[in-house]
Amino acid sequence: MLCAYRWALATFPFLVFVVASSGDRSSNFQNCVSACYGDRCYPQTTLSLTLRLTRWTCTDDCKYQCMHMLTDIALHGSSTIHQYYGKWPFWRLFGMQEPASVAFSLWNMYYHIQGWRQLRSRMPSDHPMRPYYLTWAIVSINAWLWSAVFHTRDLPNTEKLDYFSAALVILYALYHTVLRLFNQYPTRSCEDGRIQRTPVYLLWSSICTVAYLAHVTYLSILPRFDYTYNMTFNLTVGFTHNLLWLLYSLPASLPLIRRFPSKSKTYRPAYASKAAAFVALTTAATALELFDFPPWGRIIDAHALWHLSTAPIAKFWYDFLIKDSLDDGWKEPKR
Repeated sequence: MLCAYRWALATFPFLVFVVASSGDRSSNFQNCVSACYGDRCYPQTTLSLTLRLTRWTCTDDCKYQCMHMLTDIALHGSSTIHQYYGKWPFWRLFGMQEPASVAFSLWNMYYHIQGWRQLRSRMPSDHPMRPYYLTWAIVSINAWLWSAVFHTRDLPNTEKLDYFSAALVILYALYHTVLRLFNQYPTRSCEDGRIQRTPVYLLWSSICTVAYLAHVTYLSILPRFDYTYNMTFNLTVGFTHNLLWLLYSLPASLPLIRRFPSKSKTYRPAYASKAAAFVALTTAATALELFDFPPWGRIIDAHALWHLSTAPIAKFWYDFLIKDSLDDGWKEPKR
């Protein structure tokens, strides 16, 4: 399981950036873009193939050129580096606006592909959580793919696909965590082999489905994307998810959480502390989003480092899930 709320705070710096994007509001920038547009965009200048494939327009290119020209002046004059349209000035590569974040997003996607393969090969085929973990891995792969697309080109549609995919990962992580820790996953009857689903399972599945559809619908019908709500939704869901796994790792027994169906409530496997380590690591990684700074060499900023740090955490979590699934406490109890 990847950091359940690592996308949540990605919205927080965006909110700060929007308020603090003095670069694109400056008269120097606006005058530069107007002059560039008059010189290059009328008549239209043909852009390179990579820029056209990544949907850059002549106006977009003028904004990019003016942004870096003014950043060069600021650096030579030891002035403040400004943000433009909510983003730091990055050098693009083959049309990618933030190439480091693209690379690190793909690195995360690679670890989730590897995790999916590990789950398929090592997790018992009859394990009740197997289909949920495999689905979560696929949902995560999809989310990191759209993260790479969004960092390639920040457009209204790519932004929504990135945020909606991220929300699905976070909510699905909470969904299967509740099934796992409260033993509400479907089981097969010993008598006739039929799949048995508890009322709690059906209710919880319905709640999560409706919550996600309502979340996407609300953000889609608004004239402007509600970043504050999106951040609140993701933080709430992600915090709940991490809190549950933190409770799982505690030495004391809990009245509602039974770690394994065939063991006593006091049974705690030796590797349970890894769940707490996961929570600590994800929290530390997310903290990178709160300590923003201008990009090093106009390539790597705190957001890119955040993506860099979450990839090995994903590997760590898949190892934990597999070890948890192989525990002998999963012997099916009689119902």
